[in-house]
Amino acid sequence: MIPIQTESAWRGTSDCRNCGIREMVLFADLNEQDFNLIHAPIDDLVYQPGQALYEASDQALGVFTLRKGMVKLVRVTADGRERVVRVLFAGDVVGLEALATRRYDSQAVALSEVSLCRIPLDVVHQLGANSPRLHRKLMEKWQSALKLADDWLAELNFGTARQRVLHFIRKMHEVSEDGTATLFGRDDMGAMMDLKLETVSREVTALVRAGVMVPLDKHGRHYKVLLPDLLQET
Repeated sequence: MIPIQTESAWRGTSDCRNCGIREMVLFADLNEQDFNLIHAPIDDLVYQPGQALYEASDQALGVFTLRKGMVKLVRVTADGRERVVRVLFAGDVVGLEALATRRYDSQAVALSEVSLCRIPLDVVHQLGANSPRLHRKLMEKWQSALKLADDWLAELNFGTARQRVLHFIRKMHEVSEDGTATLFGRDDMGAMMDLKLETVSREVTALVRAGVMVPLDKHGRHYKVLLPDLLQET
């Protein structure tokens, strides 16, 4: 993990009214009157792969809407192992738990170059108090995030090594719009699926040899899925 100061990630302030993914994130249901309640600046941030947005137990400054890229949420188990509990994609909200506790309960780290908007907690609380639409949206996002985290762990931490890797590649293929699957470091994948790095590498190689997918780069991060039906095998 590469430490980063928020100031070095800052790219200015965001225009929420004209956001390209506004309909996907928190502000989809806000009207012009709601936007007039926003007085604090909403920061536009860019992080590089490996840079941390925040650490577990940090005092929260805001929640983040993810506009581009992927972010992993990491927790440390009682025996000191890192476990990736969820991967977030464009349109997801990062750090929602801070609305209740004002602290983050996981470490958030960029898996790719990511673009985010950081919304101050006070802004979210004010909008939630004045806009029933936003309050409802926040509750829906929170409940959805909890369910997705549970589903993620359930699917990726049970079954054989082959089944876990297939489940993971299927998830990455489902969020793609061009028939590809974007993977990342085998150590990160192992931390998600409770598998050793060597086991993950072996299973990915076996799927390539079986013709299920072909690599699109020399780093083993991007793959074209040729036989998506085989990703459904259990």
